[in-house]
Amino acid sequence: MKRTNCSITLLSLCIALALQACGHGNAGENRDRATTGIDGPEAFIVKRDSLSSSIRIPGELKAYQEVDLYAKVNSFIKTLKVDIGSEVKAGQLLAVLDAPEINSQLAAAESRLKSQEAPYISSKATYERLLETSKTPGTVSRNDLDIAFAKQESDLAQFEAAKANLREIIANRNYLEIKAPFDGVITARNVSPGAYVGPSGRGSELPIFTLREQKNLRLVVNVPEGYISYLSRENTVAFTVKALPNRHFEAKVSRLAGALDNRLRSQRTEMDVRNTDGALLPGMVAEVSIPIKSRPGSFVIPSSAVLNSTEGMYIIKISGGKTIWVPITVGGNGTGKTEIFGDIREKDTLILRASEEFRDQAGIAGSPIVK
Repeated sequence: MKRTNCSITLLSLCIALALQACGHGNAGENRDRATTGIDGPEAFIVKRDSLSSSIRIPGELKAYQEVDLYAKVNSFIKTLKVDIGSEVKAGQLLAVLDAPEINSQLAAAESRLKSQEAPYISSKATYERLLETSKTPGTVSRNDLDIAFAKQESDLAQFEAAKANLREIIANRNYLEIKAPFDGVITARNVSPGAYVGPSGRGSELPIFTLREQKNLRLVVNVPEGYISYLSRENTVAFTVKALPNRHFEAKVSRLAGALDNRLRSQRTEMDVRNTDGALLPGMVAEVSIPIKSRPGSFVIPSSAVLNSTEGMYIIKISGGKTIWVPITVGGNGTGKTEIFGDIREKDTLILRASEEFRDQAGIAGSPIVK
């Protein structure tokens, strides 16, 4: 019995010593935690900065001027002076048409003009003679003078009508020569010699030629709504084309549509391109680099600090040991940074990696790590 009591006493002593050791261990851990504190989320101090980046959007090169050339009068193709790929100058003869009926009309009009000229010359001479004679009182009645004047005016009207008819036929004959309206390159030819062409003739559905100016091109870009404020007239942008990957080109902004496309929500922007060496061709797809610069004195923060939730865009500010969701709008972005606008001031502390885990007005456990 005595041996059993000794065993129980020894066991109780061992348990007491173990509990005491555990107590000292917890106390030491609590002292260490109280001394070092608990680390909060990573944060940073807001400051004003500038953002310089660019966006790349597709564009299309178009001829500065482009025209389809049709026949004005019903005729046949007599001669083609140029073909696809021909470089032409303004006023250069491109094609000669043949319309035999116009030559017949011209001969008839010339004959009619001569036939109307003779009566007019005669009636004019008669009136002038009677007018001179009438200066002697009683020699010519007033009625005879009026009749002579009316005859002269009638013959003059017939003569002028004949001249107008001749001018019209000559103008139509001039339409038998197709000339280039500006310098350019023939990019399409749709007829051959002998083909019938004209406003209502067979074969008139397609133009005789298509002429495009290529020394100057238009670069057409649809700029998204969010970036139109970064472009203005006279700005210069850089672009590349797939056909010439090792070359970089420049274009100057010349025309802004001034309104957004209802479907694309973008603004049509045209830029002038000098193509002196002819390396660029109309129809090429270009990749345009539009420079983006933040507004002076704006706030630029890491993009990770912007919270894009279903309710909107926010930053999470730390103030008084609590988190505060601040609604914002964003401007440009690039290289991991974003331009923001909202109720924010310099030296505010923001959470570096915003997340919905940090609820609005929630307490921060520990001090934030400011970077």
